[in-house]
Amino acid sequence: MIERLQLLRNIGQFDSVTPSTLLFKRMTLVYAENGRGKTTLAAILRSAGTGNTTPISERHRLGSQHPPHVVLVDQAGPATFQNGAWSRTLPNIVVFDDMFVATNVCSGVEIGSDHRQNLHELILGAQGVTLNATLQSHVSAVEAHNRDLRSLADAVPAAARGAFDVESFCALEARADIDTLLQEAERGLAAARAADGIRTRAVFTPLHLPGFDVAGIEAVLARDLPGLEASAAALVQAHMAALGKDGEGWVADGMAQVAGASTGSAEEVCPFCAQGLKGSPLIAHYQAYFSDAYTSLKTAIVAAGKAVSAAHADDVPAAFERDVRVATETRVFWSTFATVPAFELDTVEISRAWKTAREGLLTVLRAKYAAPLEQATLPPDVAAAVAAYEAHRTHVAEVSTTLQQANDAFELVKEQSASANVATLEMELAHLLAVKARQSPAVAPACQAYLDAMGAKAGTEKIRTQARADLDRYRGEVFPAYEDAINHYLGRLGASFRLGSVKQANTRGGSSCTYNVLINTIAVPVTSASGASFRNTLSAGDRNVLALAFFFTSLENDVAIARKIVVIDDPMTNLDEHRNRSTMNEMRRLLGRVEQMIVLSHSKPFLCPLWKGTTTNDRTAFKIDHVRTGQNEDASTLTSWNVHDDCVSEHDHRHELVRAYINSTSGANERDVAEALRPILEAFVRVAYPGVFPPGDLLGRFVETCRQRIGTAAQIMSQADVVELREIIEYANEFHHDSNIACKTVLINATELTHWANDLTGILNRAD
Repeated sequence: MIERLQLLRNIGQFDSVTPSTLLFKRMTLVYAENGRGKTTLAAILRSAGTGNTTPISERHRLGSQHPPHVVLVDQAGPATFQNGAWSRTLPNIVVFDDMFVATNVCSGVEIGSDHRQNLHELILGAQGVTLNATLQSHVSAVEAHNRDLRSLADAVPAAARGAFDVESFCALEARADIDTLLQEAERGLAAARAADGIRTRAVFTPLHLPGFDVAGIEAVLARDLPGLEASAAALVQAHMAALGKDGEGWVADGMAQVAGASTGSAEEVCPFCAQGLKGSPLIAHYQAYFSDAYTSLKTAIVAAGKAVSAAHADDVPAAFERDVRVATETRVFWSTFATVPAFELDTVEISRAWKTAREGLLTVLRAKYAAPLEQATLPPDVAAAVAAYEAHRTHVAEVSTTLQQANDAFELVKEQSASANVATLEMELAHLLAVKARQSPAVAPACQAYLDAMGAKAGTEKIRTQARADLDRYRGEVFPAYEDAINHYLGRLGASFRLGSVKQANTRGGSSCTYNVLINTIAVPVTSASGASFRNTLSAGDRNVLALAFFFTSLENDVAIARKIVVIDDPMTNLDEHRNRSTMNEMRRLLGRVEQMIVLSHSKPFLCPLWKGTTTNDRTAFKIDHVRTGQNEDASTLTSWNVHDDCVSEHDHRHELVRAYINSTSGANERDVAEALRPILEAFVRVAYPGVFPPGDLLGRFVETCRQRIGTAAQIMSQADVVELREIIEYANEFHHDSNIACKTVLINATELTHWANDLTGILNRAD
């Protein structure tokens, strides 16, 4: 409970006021004429309740060089506003004033989105506002996450993510085999684009190098004539050596002639001299030397040489080099579309090895042919040359086998490229390129930061969803009850309309409230571009009653209502007499449920009934008076207000004046007493005989009517009372301006005045 205002300085009309002796009570009334500072006090209390300093700072006293300074005191001690801030707030203060109407109901005749949002909070009450604030904090947190995500998204290079949005790009999973997958995708796409060329392209053909029949050659070299004695062979060979070059061939040809010439003769003869050869000691040796075996051997040697020449023709190196070149071109082509093993064949070296081995073998065979009876072996250099060539040949065979194995992959490429969709493969390649870029060291940290922020946002969104569900569940309970409660208050406040379809709504601007005005059961929207709406169907008094109903209902639903300090500023604005009375009744009911009520008004007739309806110990009253400052400036101050004096009517004042005169011996106020006699009589007769003395009638005519009815069934007064009343009226008329223009100059006799005052009092007492 607020106990007192200790200081009001440099705010509104208050220059420097220290009303510390004016103590507040449960019901505190403040009277002020318009413009004296009543609204300023309401603004101060609103600021103390909300902590919003604007209501005070914007009322900085004009011309003052120092800022506003306010000190309120409650049970907890002083609450000070100084240097633009409160030392602490009084959150239980709630205020109804023009600001409440403009904030929660309407501005003038218009209802805006901000009114519906504020009304939403008003309906929710403290618990709902807390739930809504919690929701809005999570909504703001999600928006903050979105701002962070936008910033983090900018850190992810657009060139890296290609056609992917940032979220999809960062969500790509890393692949350990990405390079392999990329290579396959690139090859697949390249194959699809080159499908026509692939379809007609040849695969690897076998690479081949002819071999040497080394075993056969060695067998030929090792052959001789086993039936020829060694001494004979030596003798023949010595003779043929003496014959010179190609002596053996010459002798062999001659032996053939000898055989031909002696056919059918008894003795063999020399083909050159026709002499008999029977006595020659060499002829028998020649015949053994140049037998069929010898011919066979020579034939075998020739055959071996021809075999080498045939298998290893002069074009073998060129053909092989051509095959290798084709294989190389084939590899280059297919390596774009498949994995092709690399190979390296030194055709020059291979050709050199082949030639060396070939020539070596042919040379050996020629030597054998020249001396067929001599057993021979491959010389070491020839054997080494052949072995070197065979090593090349083995390597070529291995390369050929490896290349042949790749042909299956080529056939698969042909099959796949024939039915491939280039667009699909391009998309798959783009996806894999994005995966590779996503897991690159330059991009991965930025993506991870983005994903972490996304995870944090998802967590906040989950909390936000739960907060919204909690708020929606609470609103689902509160809003229907609020509609019933506000319509109940509208009925008690004398409103001719009700509210319908009071509902919550979620908008981009925040939670809001919508409703219809029901007039004669017809729903009228609060806003409408044309036709009936809030602005053209409710009067100013209706709008004020609606605001009061909202205010009372919000307090009704507040679980902390018993701790509330309720401030009400001029609630009867634009209200008729009936609604004024209804408002007073609601305020009296509310006083019994709250901790304190402070009512500010410029209307004494409104404040006085509230004063009378409150017990003495629970009430106090102040008024804001006009003063002049030391600089002769207009200002206001807060003083005690004697409500009793202002609550007494003029009739009561006159009546008290006459009674006091009768009981006084000073004779003061004689003229005032004399002038009060006739108004007292008029008021008495008006109340006592309303049917005979209507408004606007004259006392003289009333007395005449009373005289005429004496002794009849319609008698009004006894004859004695009529006479007494007429005599009092005649005396009182001397001091009434309507009957005596010189009333102010009539001399007054104290004894006579006392007599007529007593007579008037007697009439009033008899009437009681």
